[in-house]
Amino acid sequence: MSCSATSTKTPSDLHADILEKINNHPCYSQDAHQHYARIHVAVAPACNIQCNYCNRKYDCSNESRPGVTSYKMTPEEAVKKVLHVGGLVPQLSVVGIAGPGDGLANPKQTFETFRLLKQYAPDVKLCLSTNGLKISDHIDEIAQYNIEHVTVTLNTVDESGEIGAKIYPWVFYNHKRYRGVEGAKLLLQKQIEGIKLLISRGILVKVNAVLIPGINDNELPNVAKKIKELGVFIFNIMPIISKPEFGTKFGLDGVKSATSKQVMNAQEKCGIDVKLMRHCRQCRADAVGLLGEDRSDEFSKNSFSEKSFEELEEHYNLNQRVRTHANIETWRRALKAANGKINQEQATKEELSSKGITKLVAITTKGDGLVNCHFGNAKEFLIYEAGDLGIKFIMHRKVEKSYCMGPDGCDGSYPIDEIKEVLKDCDLLLTQKIGECPEAELKSINLLSDESFADQPIEVSVLKGVRKHFFSSGLFK
Repeated sequence: MSCSATSTKTPSDLHADILEKINNHPCYSQDAHQHYARIHVAVAPACNIQCNYCNRKYDCSNESRPGVTSYKMTPEEAVKKVLHVGGLVPQLSVVGIAGPGDGLANPKQTFETFRLLKQYAPDVKLCLSTNGLKISDHIDEIAQYNIEHVTVTLNTVDESGEIGAKIYPWVFYNHKRYRGVEGAKLLLQKQIEGIKLLISRGILVKVNAVLIPGINDNELPNVAKKIKELGVFIFNIMPIISKPEFGTKFGLDGVKSATSKQVMNAQEKCGIDVKLMRHCRQCRADAVGLLGEDRSDEFSKNSFSEKSFEELEEHYNLNQRVRTHANIETWRRALKAANGKINQEQATKEELSSKGITKLVAITTKGDGLVNCHFGNAKEFLIYEAGDLGIKFIMHRKVEKSYCMGPDGCDGSYPIDEIKEVLKDCDLLLTQKIGECPEAELKSINLLSDESFADQPIEVSVLKGVRKHFFSSGLFK
């Protein structure tokens, strides 16, 4: 059967086997991402295409973007790391290979890793991220190792190859390098062919597209239409991260990073055609933990590489992990009951608000679906659009530094200006706690702060907060 979903499908409309596949997958399920963790294992250093937004370099622990890793691993080391991390982070549910190059440009390492994972960590879901060039060459192996989730980066469906040629300087296939339009056309042909094969095998496909203003921003609605036609499960629009110090071609050429507003505009144009992933964190190739946190620096090679598989299997403690996941599901059911059915993923402003007017609400959270993070500690904010009738999740927004970095990291400066810039279009902040000084700073940009919903479920708090501050005051009457 086809594992696809259009924008008109709600979770209750999906087939039971698809729901089971996405239930504890933090990338494919928006609800799961605050409860379950993922790990990326960096076993695939080589790549068969060049992207002008990519620079696969190592030892970059302060960067959170695709393709970055602190060290490479062999398949054996990767599986040992999964067992080591899985014992310490029992909410770990997904293992992905997402670089630092392309998994299918390194098929030997990639599939040996998946083979060992099936043997030693049979409870985790397996994920593969790829540019799509070699899917058709390896479709049987993907199916053989029960890789249920494959992400394909598809930045354009322009058949002329003109847009693709601006993004990809070259494509290497069957021992030949193709450049410019010729390479872009070949890549697109192989991507579409590969996606069709994956879906025909019942494999869930997520398509990533990098939003590159001035190059493919007007093309993304065409991508959305095409992947809906193909039966892709979910579409993720990622902003280009393009600082000159990252050393990418676009960054050095002065192509700027995409803004939150540009991403929101692209989502609005594409959301009518496909189901959108709005909670992506553009993870490193060695990311560990919940989406929104990266604990990769906690797990150096020497913490697991010398241990035996037998020792690590015992440490992994499969029975304890099963109990942890059962407890998570119990908590999720309680949250669902508390929040009700107010989160409407595809709703319009008119459906969210009796007045046709909505507000943007920022949330500080450490996970578990609660407003449970102090403003001073927040390095990211969840953004919801809300009216008096319902809410919908829009995106997350990161800042480079939290307002207060603690006694060890605080240099006497408080990066409130960056936070104000990130939240300048928001109307309400719900947080566990906030001091008088930052509260006054946020008020200067007309952003109200409210800590009365501390440690409460996020979704119902967003609705109550908007009703409290905007709809009960007579403002819209």
